[in-house]
Amino acid sequence: MTIDEAWLKERADALRASILFLTRLRYGPAMPVDGAAVARAAWAFPIAGVFVGLIGAVVYLLAHRLGLPPWPAAALSVVATMAITGCLHEDGLADTADGFGGGRTRELKLQIMRDSRIGAYGVCALVLSILLRASALANLDSSLVLAALIAAHGAARAILPVFMYFVPPARQDGLSASAGQPPRDSVIAAAVLGIVIVALCLGPVLAIAALILLAAVIALLAWLSLAQIDGQTGDVLGAVEQVSEIAILLVALR
Repeated sequence: MTIDEAWLKERADALRASILFLTRLRYGPAMPVDGAAVARAAWAFPIAGVFVGLIGAVVYLLAHRLGLPPWPAAALSVVATMAITGCLHEDGLADTADGFGGGRTRELKLQIMRDSRIGAYGVCALVLSILLRASALANLDSSLVLAALIAAHGAARAILPVFMYFVPPARQDGLSASAGQPPRDSVIAAAVLGIVIVALCLGPVLAIAALILLAAVIALLAWLSLAQIDGQTGDVLGAVEQVSEIAILLVALR
């Protein structure tokens, strides 16, 4: 195998690992997706997000073509993205809300976040997330939904490697701890892909607004995570994705 072939195979494996980790889509032979594989695949997270956004947009546009009003079409689009990801990020958002809201100590917060049961904080966070995403899509012109969904899902997942790079794991075990700090090159590549996706989909003015808002989201959630549990976990990363996705959809409304 030549150097170019090895390089291409490594990139293809990383892309496949990112899709296997972030979605329920399957292609090619099965491969383990452990912490090390997640770290290596971090640069491809926004590409996996683009696939999710495309699926959500196809569902919305099909519903629209069948004559459904904007709200049902938007709801079906959100459901499609949740189904294709297995509610991975929604689960993280709910666990983070329960832990941060219900625990009094760092240890109790982390314990709550590992509990498979959902509490009042988690339910409220999920309801708010779904309502905000669906209402944003319902109030967009149908011609803008495709671009908005690709921008939101692509850039929201580009944020994850950046967050993992700057905020240390809160636990000594778990997927986030085993993944550790992604390689700097992967973080830069993911960030560049996210910026390009937002710029192409939303245009320069809205892209700048979205990036400023995302920077504020990263800073706020990083501070909150460090204050609450001294770092980040996989659940926190799910919450980061959800808040970032909502932020970009709200910017697209402008």
